[in-house]
Amino acid sequence: MNNTPQFTFIMSDSEILDLFVSRYHDLKSEIGKVIVGQEHAVDSLLLSIFTGGHCLLVGVPGLAKTLMVNTLSKALGLSFSRIQFTPDLMPSDITGSEILDENRHFQFIQGPVFANIVLADEINRTPPKTQAALLEAMQEKSVTVSGKSYPLQVPFFVLATQNPIEQEGTYPLPEAQLDRFMLNIRMEYPTFQEEVDIVKGTTVDTTQTIRKVLTAEEILQFQSVIRRMPVPDNVCQYAVRLSSSTRPGTEGAQLATKYLSWGAGPRASQYLVMGAKTHAAMHGKYSPDIEDVQAVALEVLRHRIVRNYFAEAEGITTESIVAQLIQA
Repeated sequence: MNNTPQFTFIMSDSEILDLFVSRYHDLKSEIGKVIVGQEHAVDSLLLSIFTGGHCLLVGVPGLAKTLMVNTLSKALGLSFSRIQFTPDLMPSDITGSEILDENRHFQFIQGPVFANIVLADEINRTPPKTQAALLEAMQEKSVTVSGKSYPLQVPFFVLATQNPIEQEGTYPLPEAQLDRFMLNIRMEYPTFQEEVDIVKGTTVDTTQTIRKVLTAEEILQFQSVIRRMPVPDNVCQYAVRLSSSTRPGTEGAQLATKYLSWGAGPRASQYLVMGAKTHAAMHGKYSPDIEDVQAVALEVLRHRIVRNYFAEAEGITTESIVAQLIQA
C-alpha cells in the first residue's frame, strides 16, 4: 500500500520542489537496500527520469544494470519491461503486432515497449531497422502499426545498455540516433569493500522489500514543476557556449577544431539546461547555476562529440576533451 500523500492544488512550486528533495532522498534510501554503491549511476538515472529523457548505460556484464533498473521501477511505482536485443529481433517484437482473432478481426497485441520503464539490453546487438523501431517510440512517445498510432504509457523512459568490451557482431548506433539519448552513463567496477558487501548480501537466503515511494502522477507533476523552473540568462548562455565550443570551425573552438570531427548540436544545449534544472532541484535549489550545468556536461556531451584521427593517435579521450572545455 502506498502511503505517499497526493499533491494538493494549493501547493506552490517551491513547496513541491521541497517535497521533491524529500522524495529523492527516500528513493535513494530504498534503492540502496538492493544496490550497493553505483551512487553516481543511480543519481544520473533519477536525473534523466525527472527530466523526461532517456539514458544509454555503458558497462561490462555483471554490474547489476538490470537489477538497478528493476529496483528503480519498483520504488517509483512504475511498470517495467526488459527486451534482450539479438540479431534476429524484429521491430514487431518490440512494438507489438496485429493478429487475426477467432472472429476474423485484427486485434493489436502490445509489445514490451508498452511500459513506463523499458530496458533495452545490448541495443547494439540488433540490426538498424529494429533499433529504429525503439528510437521512434522514444522520440514520438507512440508506435504506429498498420497505419494506426498507439500512445505509450507516461511517464516513458528507455534505458539502453551496451557492452564496451565486446564489439564483434554488433551494430553501433549512428550519431544521429545516439543524439536521442539525454545521458551516456558509464558504470564502473565496485570498490573492494562494496564488492565484499555485494557478495555478503547476495549469497544468503534473504530478500529486500522495496517500498513504493512515488506514483506515476507525482512523477509527472515533478517533471512539470522542474520544467517551469526559471533559468538565469547567464546560465542559458553558458550552456549554449559550452555546446558550441565542441563544434569544429566555430569561432573560439580551437580545441574542437584540433581534436574533433563532429560536435554537439542544439539538442545538447537543451539537455544541458534541463539537466541543470533537475540537478539543482535534487540539491534543494529553486534555480540552476553554472555549476549545475557543469555537473551534467560530461554525460550530456560524451556521446555527441566524435574524435578525429589526431585525438585517437594522441590518446585524447572524449572525457578529457569535455573536461578541458569546462575548464576553459
